[in-house]
Amino acid sequence: MRITLRLIVSLIAAVVLVAMVSAYFNVRQEREKLYSETRGHMAVLAESFKETVRSSLAGKNYAALQKLADKFQYQKQIEGVAIYSVEGRQLATSSAIRGFLLLNKDKISALVAGGDNTGELYRSGEKVTMIYSLSSATGDGEPARIVLFTDVSYVDYELFRIWKRTLLRVLAQMVLIAAVTLFVIRWHIVDPVTQLADWMKKLRVGEASGHMPHLKGDIFAPIAKEATTLATNLQAARRAAQNEARLRQNGESLWTPERLKEHIKIKMEGRPLFVVSNREPYMHIKEGKDIKTIVPAGGLVTALDPIMRAAGGTWVAHGSGEADFEVTDADNRIKVPPEEPAYTLRRIPLSKEEEDGYYYGFSNEGIWPLCHIAHVRPTFRKEDWKLYYDVNKKFAETVLEEIADVKEPCILIQDYHFTLLPSMIKSVRPDARVAVFWHIPWPNPETFGICPWQKELVMGLLGADLIGFHTQFFCNNFLDTVDRTLESRINWEHFSVQKEGHITMVKPFPISVDFQQPDKEAKALGEKPDAKVVLKEMGLKADYIGVGVDRIDYTKGMLERVKAVERFLEKYPEYQGKFTLMQLGAPSRTHIPQYHRFLAELHAEVDRINWRFKAKDWKAIVFLEKHHDHKTITKFYKIADTCLVTSLHDGMNLVAKEFVAARDDNSGVLILSRFAGASREMKDALIVNPYDIEQMADAIYYSLTMPKTEVIERMTRMRQDLHENNIYKWAANLTEELMKLRMDAFKPTGV
Repeated sequence: MRITLRLIVSLIAAVVLVAMVSAYFNVRQEREKLYSETRGHMAVLAESFKETVRSSLAGKNYAALQKLADKFQYQKQIEGVAIYSVEGRQLATSSAIRGFLLLNKDKISALVAGGDNTGELYRSGEKVTMIYSLSSATGDGEPARIVLFTDVSYVDYELFRIWKRTLLRVLAQMVLIAAVTLFVIRWHIVDPVTQLADWMKKLRVGEASGHMPHLKGDIFAPIAKEATTLATNLQAARRAAQNEARLRQNGESLWTPERLKEHIKIKMEGRPLFVVSNREPYMHIKEGKDIKTIVPAGGLVTALDPIMRAAGGTWVAHGSGEADFEVTDADNRIKVPPEEPAYTLRRIPLSKEEEDGYYYGFSNEGIWPLCHIAHVRPTFRKEDWKLYYDVNKKFAETVLEEIADVKEPCILIQDYHFTLLPSMIKSVRPDARVAVFWHIPWPNPETFGICPWQKELVMGLLGADLIGFHTQFFCNNFLDTVDRTLESRINWEHFSVQKEGHITMVKPFPISVDFQQPDKEAKALGEKPDAKVVLKEMGLKADYIGVGVDRIDYTKGMLERVKAVERFLEKYPEYQGKFTLMQLGAPSRTHIPQYHRFLAELHAEVDRINWRFKAKDWKAIVFLEKHHDHKTITKFYKIADTCLVTSLHDGMNLVAKEFVAARDDNSGVLILSRFAGASREMKDALIVNPYDIEQMADAIYYSLTMPKTEVIERMTRMRQDLHENNIYKWAANLTEELMKLRMDAFKPTGV
């Protein structure tokens, strides 16, 4: 209340000061104006009187002069007039002012002796008189003085009225200011603070969620944002502590961000972690005049961002956002995440030619289809290979710059975009501990032999100290490829390759997700979303919902999925008008012709199936083609009866794990392709062959008719396994293996 009183008093004091200063200058200006008007009026009357009395003065006819003086006193605003000789003797005086002249005899005499004046003021009690003196000459040249007297007391009254109006106006403003200030403070400060305090109190005792309720006004928006982040972190810490306590009671141990941070600090002896990938974890784009931060779609970012938040360090990536370099410093660095900076993002600019050749060309028209058995022919061009080499070299130079002052730096290189990078780094910094994680499948030697530069790619990868794949099967394929491609010593017992005095370990590290993140997104939604409400927003109705979440790619089995939905509706017609597949598709690699053709074919199939089963307020397939944030994706995970992950070939596929992590109600059925790496771990999913449309149609039917107890049992087992084998355990295993390696002298491979 004190601050409110101080604010009101301060505002009133400021308003009063401004009003008083303004009134002061207004009064002074008005006084000068009124006095000036009176002087002008007296000057005109004095001149006219001078002409009238000239003849009387010349003839010394004082009786006539006295008569004129008495007559003149009745002029407007004039009290009277007096005529004096040059010696100061009264010649004639208006009867109305004789008393005044008698009381002020000395002052008047001094005025007459002083000559002409433009008006003097004399105060007598509350009365104010202006005296105006003017010289007049007789016919024989003898001078005389005409003195006019005017009552100007009305000026003070007019000025008093101005002050009165000002004070009344100030009083009204004071009342209005006090009322408005009290209302604004109550509405925009007191109520929000009270609301914030109540929420924080409930949060402290565990009765509120981490998402702050909407506050009145926007003055506390920044505080609300930070408070929500703090509350979310607090709840995550509470959950982690509860899980730790529970697992400790059971003799188990859960990997959390805090535990990973301590683990990395101990294993890496306080050294930072350096991650290299093509895709950046945060992208800056323009929205009108504003710059917005977005998280690009993809499993790599989903998996690695939590690790970097926990470990700290530097992430080196291609800056592909249109406003990326408008927010970085002179060295193209920026701290991320925006809401809670935990590590540094170093962006590398690439020209359109470099991006077309290195990324769209060699990486995604060559290596990607080569490694995925999806029956799309890989394309290899010499000019693409040259740009791929040049970009790998550019990344190597940047990484070497970042690790220049770090002893035995630890570098984690991501995926097929940088097969040459490990050797380039090790040739300059043999003390660096370099690990490569290959996120996509590794094909058999015959398939990989299609690549004209297979030897250079394998030699580049063998520059690493550790190569990780999702499954043992991919490790075996890689070692077979090395055996067929190079002269080297392969230790099949320990899964290592010795080449030119350097040993490279090859191990499986099944990647996972941050189990808590989908759980956080689910809790941010509040209560479980109502499927009917979500569908109603789209103008649709359905009793059962299937969901697919994919980057639009020919390896994800999206065409096979929609055909399976068609076959399911044919085979089980009772589900027509009742089952809808919600397909969320993030646009990807739109510059590549194969992707254009695939997207056109996918749209055509969806339209054909929807037309075939056309019905009012229902669609068989809803294709939502756009980038969706995690909160939106989680909403669809939560309302789905079944999730379809039907990859034709996939290293792991984290959508399957994200779906399981989001289902905190232990419901929902996962239909999973046998050709996705996740199928090696998630045995309680319905494992299908995506090329077998009949089998997938039956799997959809079984997922909708499965007994509830079986649904709960399957999901509970998958969630428990995912809870224990989360992304933090993956990172811990990878870094521990890297730090265990004995660093040998490394000889350049010449790549």
